Amino acid sequence: MASKKYLELQDFSLEELRDQLTDTQAQYTSMKFDHAISGLDNPMKLREMRRDVARVQSEIRRREIAEMTPEQLANRSKIRARRRRK
Repeated sequence: MASKKYLELQDFSLEELRDQLTDTQAQYTSMKFDHAISGLDNPMKLREMRRDVARVQSEIRRREIAEMTPEQLANRSKIRARRRRK
């Protein structure tokens, strides 16, 4: 089952996603620093924030792949196949 956060991200435009990514990364960095200095009330928030960053990055990448031309997709497949052989 898809999480509600993932479904919400699908409604955002690409520019909104990029803004969301920078904001979320800044919040994560701030929380990480605060946790190192004084500790957080709930350190599990760090994990949630890290996963939110990954969700936004995944949605951006999904859209980039969807916009690729067939030639770019074919080239991408060759690169991925080469990586698997190693």
